[in-house]
Amino acid sequence: MPLERKAFNIHNNHLNNIRMYLSKEAKEEIFAKHGKGGNDTGTAEGQIALFTYRINHLTEHLKNNRKDYNTERSLVKLVGKRRSLLDYLTKKDVLRYRAIVKELGLRK
Repeated sequence: MPLERKAFNIHNNHLNNIRMYLSKEAKEEIFAKHGKGGNDTGTAEGQIALFTYRINHLTEHLKNNRKDYNTERSLVKLVGKRRSLLDYLTKKDVLRYRAIVKELGLRK
């Protein structure tokens, strides 16, 4: 077996072991549970649920990597986006706001 071919196989195997923390199926499940359907990604409830999932993931990452300031900044931005969507829902429909806060277990 030529050396180039062997290096390619090692590289290919390395790429197969990398997993994304949020797969397409997981996103569809989140949107199906909290939105109007699996493909409806635009509802405020679906976006809030997705942001909450990502916030929880980044929080766990930061517990192990305290000095990862880029992730910390991303986390703060996500919390701000979720807060603005929650404020939007409060203005539009308080019942939807209360339902999503209760469902996701958010404070406030």
